[in-house]
Amino acid sequence: MSRTALVTGASRGIGRAIAARLAGDGFTVLNLDRDPPADDAPGEWIQVDLSDAEALAGSLAPLAERGDVDTLVNNAAIGQSAMLEETTDADFELTVAVNLRAPMICARALVPGMAKRGFGRVVNISSRAHLGKTHRTAYAATKGGILSMAKVWALEYAARGVTCNTIAPGPIRTDLFERVNPPGMPRTQEIIGTIPVGRLGEPEDIANAVAFFLDERSGFVTGQVLYVCGGITLARGGS
Repeated sequence: MSRTALVTGASRGIGRAIAARLAGDGFTVLNLDRDPPADDAPGEWIQVDLSDAEALAGSLAPLAERGDVDTLVNNAAIGQSAMLEETTDADFELTVAVNLRAPMICARALVPGMAKRGFGRVVNISSRAHLGKTHRTAYAATKGGILSMAKVWALEYAARGVTCNTIAPGPIRTDLFERVNPPGMPRTQEIIGTIPVGRLGEPEDIANAVAFFLDERSGFVTGQVLYVCGGITLARGGS
């Protein structure tokens, strides 16, 4: 059957890799992002600031009315590095708006239509940071929240053909990661040294996991969390 996927934050990084994978798998891709695609990223770009609830709802309304979006990937997120005492109310509220409220608004607009049609797939992109990471009060809180929301949605919509799952990436080689952790720097090598498979993840690793959850044959998998982390979650859990 024809599939249409909405991917938030698909202009670059992990979102772009997800969009490319889905386009290659035959999906029609819609990219909901504030910024234009960095290059010839696949799909239709719909410009919206995800922190603006009213604007986001307005962008989603015609998509819900169209009734052909059967796939939602809540990928877009922001993250700020700050100790607890340096975390401001404004930073916390902005992180919640983008990382937690926006995915809820997207799901609220699109999932009921999926349920009405008897088929749908939702994947939330969380982070291994929800297990605990220094300097990440706001980020970890929202990434734990998006994981919990997926479990609730899974229960609410399972009987109506909609699955909701979560992917929690470990360290992934993106432009943002390399700006913070330049290749060759001791800190970057230290991070790689903690990963059992001996390398950073690539955006395509996340896209591959997303494709599994979105497959029509994955209808018996819902409410689950998949750590795509090169084994770092196990390694740290056993240390």
